[in-house]
Amino acid sequence: MRKSLIATLLAGALLSLNAHALDLLQVYQEAQVSDAVFAAARATLAAGQERETQGRAGLLPVVGIGGSYNRTDLDAEVAGVGLPGRDFSSRGYTISLSQPLFRLANWEQYQQGKLSAAASEAQFAQARQDLIVRVAQAYFDVLASQDALASVQAQKTAITEQLASAKRNFEVGTATITDTHEAQARYDLVLAQEFAGQNDLEIKRSALQQIIGKPAGALASLRPGLKLNPPEPAVIESWVQSAEQQNFGVIGQQLSLEIARRDIKRNRAGHYPTVDLVASRNHTNQTGSLTTPTGSVTDSNSIGVQWNIPLFSGYAVTSRVRESIALEQRTRADLENARRVAAQGARQAFLGVNSGLAQVRALEAAEVSSQSALESNRLGYQVGVRINIDVLNAQQQLYSTRRDLARARYDTIVNGLRLKAAAGVLKEDDLMQVNALLQQ
Repeated sequence: MRKSLIATLLAGALLSLNAHALDLLQVYQEAQVSDAVFAAARATLAAGQERETQGRAGLLPVVGIGGSYNRTDLDAEVAGVGLPGRDFSSRGYTISLSQPLFRLANWEQYQQGKLSAAASEAQFAQARQDLIVRVAQAYFDVLASQDALASVQAQKTAITEQLASAKRNFEVGTATITDTHEAQARYDLVLAQEFAGQNDLEIKRSALQQIIGKPAGALASLRPGLKLNPPEPAVIESWVQSAEQQNFGVIGQQLSLEIARRDIKRNRAGHYPTVDLVASRNHTNQTGSLTTPTGSVTDSNSIGVQWNIPLFSGYAVTSRVRESIALEQRTRADLENARRVAAQGARQAFLGVNSGLAQVRALEAAEVSSQSALESNRLGYQVGVRINIDVLNAQQQLYSTRRDLARARYDTIVNGLRLKAAAGVLKEDDLMQVNALLQQ
């Protein structure tokens, strides 16, 4: 009765643990809140969006007000005779307004501000795609490490049984001590592999914890027997073309190139005249002065147009133009490099998906063959036509195949996400489709 109660409690605990296992979408939602890299990208976006407002400020009027207050105490003495002291004060204020009418540099700066805001949005979109890929990579790395450890532990159990069988057969004289030594060597090896697998699992969990800011706990695994779909479209040129045009890194560099072109125009505007509308109002109230004993109140209003034509600035404007031209050439080269990097990323991911699908199919067939080989070797060992090392080799082949099959599936899924990210079309809906492959 006591054993039955304990078994029931353990089963309930396992069911509760499985019910609270995190899936890929939940981990991604945690990462959106806690990932430091994504938080920095969000702050960078907020800062970049202010560039448009700052650029527009150069086209809007500038209004200011200033004032002063002065008090004078005068004590005078003439020919040794003191004169009555005099106190007088003055106060006033000035309100001024300046509205640019023609300032080409300010206009180009405004256009640069809008482009900078758009570039920050492209960078944030790239950061969001990178977060999806990073989360998926870390998630499936944990699952792959769990599968590898489970495979080693299953192999350890099988070797333990084989070791016990070899010892029994040696005791009754139906096997040699060599079978026992071989099984013992395999057991020691798999024990070392188990320690390495546990360490690797902790490392992979720590990498996932770095993204979501807390221990992940149990994770939902892939549904058994699932079928992975090939990329659509199935032509690599379509993905490469999309990467060269829609990749957010490429879009960001295109905006940077346009900003550099605007910078050339802005610096050249240093040779052009400027025209401003200026207006002011002055108010002065004086109770007296050194020459006037009576007070006065003065109000004056003025409005007009102010222009300025630069003639010579020590070649500074020309130098800045040459500098901006060189920077524009550098940005053009960066754009070409971004296109090549995006295209190469799309090619690698596309080939990775197709290669992964082929590996999955081959390993699925190898798993069936390895299982049959293991059963045949076990039966042959029992009837005496196979030796212990044959069974151990068949066991190792089966568990290695299962481990490689799980790894191939995970790599294929992640490469599919990388392919869409390189093409600039990766969205959260794609992550939801991958999440549907998990068993809840």
